Order: sequence, then structure tokens, then C-alpha cells
Amino acid sequence: MVIELMNSLMNRGAMIIILAFLLSKSSLFKRLVLKKDVTLIEKIAMGILFGIFGIIGTYSGIPVNGAIANSRVIGVFVGGWLGGPVVGILSGIIAGGHRWAIDIGGFTAVACAISTIVEGAIGGYGSRMFKDLKTSWVGALIMGAAAEIIQMIIILVVAKPFPDALNLVELIWFPMVFVNAVGISIFIAMTQNIFIEHERIGAAQAHLALKIANETLPVLRKGFHKDSIKRTAEIIYEMTNVAAVAITDTDHILAHIGEGSDHHLTGSPILTQITKDVIDSGAYRVARTPEEIDCNGKECKLLSAVIVPLFDRDRVAGTLKLYKADKLGITSTDIQLALGLAQLFSTQIEISKLEYQNKLLAKAELKALQAQINPHFLFNALNTIASFIRTKPEEARALIIHLSDYFRQSLQFTSGDIDLMREIKNIESYLALERARFGEKLKIIYEIPENITCVIPSLILQPVVENAVKHGIFNKVEGGTVIIRASDNKDYVELVVEDDGIGMDHSKLQCLFREEGNTNHIGLMNVNKRLKTKYGAEYGLNIGSQVGIGTKVTMKIPKEKQ
Repeated sequence: MVIELMNSLMNRGAMIIILAFLLSKSSLFKRLVLKKDVTLIEKIAMGILFGIFGIIGTYSGIPVNGAIANSRVIGVFVGGWLGGPVVGILSGIIAGGHRWAIDIGGFTAVACAISTIVEGAIGGYGSRMFKDLKTSWVGALIMGAAAEIIQMIIILVVAKPFPDALNLVELIWFPMVFVNAVGISIFIAMTQNIFIEHERIGAAQAHLALKIANETLPVLRKGFHKDSIKRTAEIIYEMTNVAAVAITDTDHILAHIGEGSDHHLTGSPILTQITKDVIDSGAYRVARTPEEIDCNGKECKLLSAVIVPLFDRDRVAGTLKLYKADKLGITSTDIQLALGLAQLFSTQIEISKLEYQNKLLAKAELKALQAQINPHFLFNALNTIASFIRTKPEEARALIIHLSDYFRQSLQFTSGDIDLMREIKNIESYLALERARFGEKLKIIYEIPENITCVIPSLILQPVVENAVKHGIFNKVEGGTVIIRASDNKDYVELVVEDDGIGMDHSKLQCLFREEGNTNHIGLMNVNKRLKTKYGAEYGLNIGSQVGIGTKVTMKIPKEKQ
């Protein structure tokens, strides 16, 4: 009899498992299972759903000695295991209340109603107590068996007369404990596959997002402008299976690649209401039908889309839109991809703006430096030329040409790199004017190989030479020599400006790059900062100096990798 009952229960329980399998494939069930913060309404919906499973378990049961051997516990326990105490107790009330209502006054009606609610609560609180077992079929098997044993105890305590209850429990306890525990574990194993599939899809999407980021970030690093945005949209389109990709600002379409590009025109204003809603709310939206997309093109094949906002700090700066060519084509995978890409692009928008601001700041600092230095130099140069006009007119003429060349170079400052020899020519013009003032007191030696190839930031070497002349040589009574040297190494070009002037002690050398109150060496500070910003911290100026011996300033310019 026990074996026959077990076979029958297994056959009836198989129907519950089939329904469970079909349920596990539904997107609604997957969303409820995967959600971390389930609302009360969603918990009530889950309670009703699993309560119905319990009712099905009752109707598929087998009459035994005035009672029903059944699989009701599978739906109720699993509901609590996945949804928590509220779901478990609610589904238990529904299924247990139904069991009592169809057999009011029955031998085990009250006991089965109570045990069903208790088993739902065990499932709910059990998953809370043993969180590590929530997706474990082994944990569900053990806890399910324990819940069924408790049901047998409740039947023995509540059902009357006791001898009949004892005979019933002796007959059904093993088949129900075994079959229902196994059924619960199979149900949970199916649910576990949802988590595994979600993690697999998440990992695949993360990998795809990183690949796209690897391709797009170098493009966006150049700035968030028309060409970079178009290329970014092209990369996303090429690397995904979407029908089209669009990027907008808050008013216009900046790029549209793929299906519909004949009427979703770049530069045209945003017309679709759903995109405007995303911009206004700052929350993503999914259009699952053409009506929600609301495209004016009659032949448009874009039937669904996900629209996510792009942020510039806390402000919506635009949107990223991924389109599909089939209704309901946007999946949770597409949504997660779009959200991940939007976050990456939003961060890059902020970074590109910060980089642009830093460039402007550096340029402003250099202009301020030029404004501080040039007037003094100009007055001195003009006074020198004025003294030469009557006595040495040819030299005066040559000095005017040098002055013109020097200021032309200074005023035509470019934030890009220039050839080393162009910088040397500017330095020659400057030194010619200074030598005219101080005569043989200033000697210059150039050690620049003719075949050297080197590009350097504009006005990076001239301030170092000027510092050597002003603070090294001119403060020395007998004057001195400045050597300008360049040497070609494997990975970098080394530039050296060395003088045999008055030098400086260790304490002054240590304070050289401190900005507080340091106005004598603003040129060196600026050069050091620009070198580090452009090439890295290890490429700052290297300065060595001894009092009475002189100063040596070295900089390394890394070569571009071929």
C-alpha cells in the first residue's frame, strides 16, 4: 500500500513539476524571483500564484482513509522559500483555506489547513535564516522534509480521533515526506537555473559592454562632439544585434546609425514623446510597440526600443537609444546593456569636459606667465635697441628682427607640439637680445645634433633658458656661460640647460616648485607642471645646483611609439 501510494503521488507530483517548469520560463516569474526589493503588491501576487499551485496539489491528491495524500505543500513551501514569510503565509492561507472549505468538518480538514499555513511560514522564515541555502536544492530538500514531518505532527495533535490520525500518519508519512521534499527540491533547482542564466547573461553583457567601452573610450576621449558621437554609435551598432543606435542631446538627434536613418536624420529635433519623457524624468523607458516609439515615418521598421538618459553630473545631457526591428524585441539583456553603456558614456562626458577645462586652465596659466614676463623683457630690449640706433644701426636692425621673431613665436602659442629646432630658433632670438644688453658677459654654447628629431610642447625650453640667464648668469659679476644640449636616447630625447652662474643652496632648491610666495621662478614651475601633466609625474624637471658652481636643468621628452 505504501509503495502504491508513493507511485501515485509521484505521478501526480510530476504534473506540479511540469507546471513549475513552464512557470520558470515566464519572464514575469523570472523578474519576481530575481528582484531584490519586491513590493507588497508583488508579494501578494506571488502569494496568490503559489496558493493556486497549492490548490492544484490538493485536487491532484489521492483519497486515503478519509483524508487526502497530496502535493499541496510544494507550491506553498516554494512560495515562502522564494518570496519570504509574507508570500509563504499568504499562499498557505489560500491553499489551506481551500483545503478546509472543500471538506468542512472533515477528519483532517482543520489539521491540513493549519499545517499548510505553518509550512508556508517555515519556507518563508527558513530561507531568511539560511540565506546561503536559498538557491540550493539540497537545502530546500532538507527543509521541505522537515516541514512535512511537522505536518504529520500537527495531524496527530489536531485530528480526532487520535487512533485514526495515527493510522493515517503511519500510512502516508513516508510517501508524502519523500515525494514532496523531492518535488520541492526539483522546483528550487529549476529556479536556481534562473539565477545561473541571469549571471551568465550578466557576465556576457558585461563582457560586451567592456569591449564596446574599449573601442569607444579612445574616441570619446577626444571630446563629445559630432564626429566622436557618430563613431560611437557606429561601434555600438557594429558590435550588437540591434536594428539601430541613436544618440541625442536634449534637443536634437546627434547620430542615428542603422535602420531608419533615412528619416531619423542627424541634426533634426527630437519628436518622439518617449524620448522627451526620458530627458524630463531622468529615468529610462522601454517602448515595446511602434505606437510607443511614435515615429512619423510610415514605413519605419523600428518596432521597439530602450531609451536611457546620459548624464553630465546631475543634469540629463541627452539619451542613448537602442532599437529592435520586432515588437517586444527589447529584452532585459538589452536594457542592462543600454544602462551600462549610458553609465560609461556619462562618466566619459564628465571626464572629457574636465580635460578640456584643464587644457584651458593650462593655456590661461601660460598666457598669464607670458603677460608677466614679456613687458619687462620688451622694455629692456627696446632700450637696448634705442642705444644701438645711432652707434650701431646694423646691429639695431638685426635686433629688431630678433625681437619681432621672438614675439611672433610667443604670441602664436599653440597647445600642440612643435619641432625642437623651431623652439631653438626662438631661443636664439631671445639670447641675441640679451647678449646685446650684456655683451661678453653672456656666452652661449649650443650642443644640438643636426639630425636630431624631436617634438616638444611649445615654449617648454625657452623659460628654462631665460631662468638660467636671469638668475644664474646676470647675478654673477663676471658673467658666465649657458650650455643648451640635446641628446638622442632610445626611448626619449634628453634636453639640458646648464649654466656656471651663482647656483643655489639645497634649501632654496627644495622650495623651487612651491607656489606659495614664489614669484621668481614662475617659469620653471609652469614648465614642470606642463611636463608632468602631458607625459606623467616621472617626466618633471630634474634640477641640480651648487652655490658658486652653477645649475643644471634636465628634462626628458618621451618618443612617440611607432
